[in-house]
Amino acid sequence: MSNVNAERRVEGDWWGKPIPPNVVWKEGLYIETAQIFRMMRSKVEPAVEFGLHVSCYAGCSFALGEKGSCSIGDYTLLNGALVMADERIEIGSYCLISWNVGIADSDFHPIAPAQRRIDALALAPYFKDKPPRPKLETRPVRIADNVWIGMNAIILKGVSIGENSVVAAGSVVTKSIPPNTVVAGNPAVTVKQL
Repeated sequence: MSNVNAERRVEGDWWGKPIPPNVVWKEGLYIETAQIFRMMRSKVEPAVEFGLHVSCYAGCSFALGEKGSCSIGDYTLLNGALVMADERIEIGSYCLISWNVGIADSDFHPIAPAQRRIDALALAPYFKDKPPRPKLETRPVRIADNVWIGMNAIILKGVSIGENSVVAAGSVVTKSIPPNTVVAGNPAVTVKQL
């Protein structure tokens, strides 16, 4: 059972659009609104894969670029998370991802000032002579099973988080975390082994 019907619409949803056709799920998916996919531009099949009994509350957002994809394992709960994938983000099973958590596999804009200027022109909606966007660096993000990520944490490109780990609220994770580890701070550092 799920709260999504055969027309790919969430029961009682105020958002007028259905769930995109390149989003797939297993039994028990709970989504508060299909609006969580409003920023999804992915052409990948499937772009988002939900495991068994995944819960995505209204504050979530899947901002996937044209080649971006994301998988979420069984019994994972996302409560207000922003998932930004230009390439790939993998979230394991039994994960708890809290409010305002940002997970990104790219910086989404160039670091070099001259390239950022070109990027601003390329993204300006009404600019007539748009240059192509500069190439962006992407590196997949992998979050293992049974990980808890606290409110307002940020997980940056190329990071892997080992199973059973905890990311404290407000942390900025710039480097991979081994299994059974609690990290905190900006940048996040190990504060405890579990």
